[in-house]
Amino acid sequence: MKRIISLLTVLAAGALAAPAQTSLEEIRENPDRAGGVYLAYPNIDGAPVTPAPKGYEPFYISHFSRHGSRYLISDKDYSRLIDKMEAAKQAGALTDTGLDMLERLGQVWLEAEGRGGELTPLGHRQHRSIGRRMIENYPEAFASNPRIFARSTVVMRCAHSMNSFCEGLKEVKPSLHIDRESSERHMSHLNYHTDEANHFTRREGPWAEISRKFEQEQTRPDRLMKLIFNDPAYVYANINPHDFMWSVYWVTVDMQNMECPVRFNDILTPEELFDMWQAFNWRFYATNSNNPMAGGLLLDCARPSLKNMMDCARKAIREGRNGADLRFAHDGNIIPLAGLMQLENCYAQESRPGELHKVYSDFKIAPMAGNIQMVFFRNKKNPEDILVKFLLNEVETRIPVTTDRFPFYAWSDVEAFYDGILSQATASRSVLTDMN
Repeated sequence: MKRIISLLTVLAAGALAAPAQTSLEEIRENPDRAGGVYLAYPNIDGAPVTPAPKGYEPFYISHFSRHGSRYLISDKDYSRLIDKMEAAKQAGALTDTGLDMLERLGQVWLEAEGRGGELTPLGHRQHRSIGRRMIENYPEAFASNPRIFARSTVVMRCAHSMNSFCEGLKEVKPSLHIDRESSERHMSHLNYHTDEANHFTRREGPWAEISRKFEQEQTRPDRLMKLIFNDPAYVYANINPHDFMWSVYWVTVDMQNMECPVRFNDILTPEELFDMWQAFNWRFYATNSNNPMAGGLLLDCARPSLKNMMDCARKAIREGRNGADLRFAHDGNIIPLAGLMQLENCYAQESRPGELHKVYSDFKIAPMAGNIQMVFFRNKKNPEDILVKFLLNEVETRIPVTTDRFPFYAWSDVEAFYDGILSQATASRSVLTDMN
């Protein structure tokens, strides 16, 4: 009797899985969490690693990661806020708090100017550490003459992440040979988006008006305007309070990824950060994950990634070689992949924006340097007896396949489960019909 839960049953039960609830208290405890996918990678040094069952040893690792910590995507994300506040200063319209905030922004600009979208020094350190922990935790996978292939998207922050990760491996074992490539050749499985998904996620897509209204509800700038500006008439004539507050939010939540010690958590309250994160979490979910309105379109974008992981694993098993396949892409790739793979708390279905935080949290799936790892173990007496375990951000996690020795699953069951998902018809055709 097959030990695999059917895909339809799992999807129907997705919202009933163990919740990934994020509360105001969690944001109070650590305001950086309000950054969502801007959360700097958590420190997991010392996290427990379940020993392999007796008679098994690791021989192969399949890995998929997003790039590490980066600056805001564009210099304009800093300069537009600075320019607005500089103009207000010249007009004498800033409070003492506003003047102090502007001075702090000047310190931020010294580091950020000319680096929009690039990896920060912390981003490099994150990937070196993850690579180091991988080889320290599973040294057998890198024994003998391992085959290690690293590939990234053509975006520089991903290529830099790949190189730093490989440096982490080689810090432990300098003799490793690692093939690395950043080219268009791998974009079809690292950063794939169907035409139907692009049509759905366009600015005028069916998700957009819900998202716009929810963002408006969650954005309450009146207190902030009074904190920063001393002249309501100036604000009325020159400042869009909604846009200004979101500019402050982006700079605030990304400071954790920079070297500059400046912080702005005294400018936005925990309640404001929590409310704005909910809007951000919803937008990211609605355009990248298991949004019911999308009917599976967005998860379909991860099919080439999952197929590549399965094909590479089968090749490693067939050839009997130790090693690893390392992939470096973006948050918009790892989030649908985690959903398609049905990693625990990564594929919930929720159509109500205000309820999403109870079942789905983007920063718990794809913080900066977020990663998925499949670690394969071979029975030393019976090479065809293979187990696999799943790590999300280096923490052991579950998939909806029955096992009596979690965190380990029989590879034959996992293979059948994912082959079943990949063999199903895509959602594209039926959803497109509904959208037209």
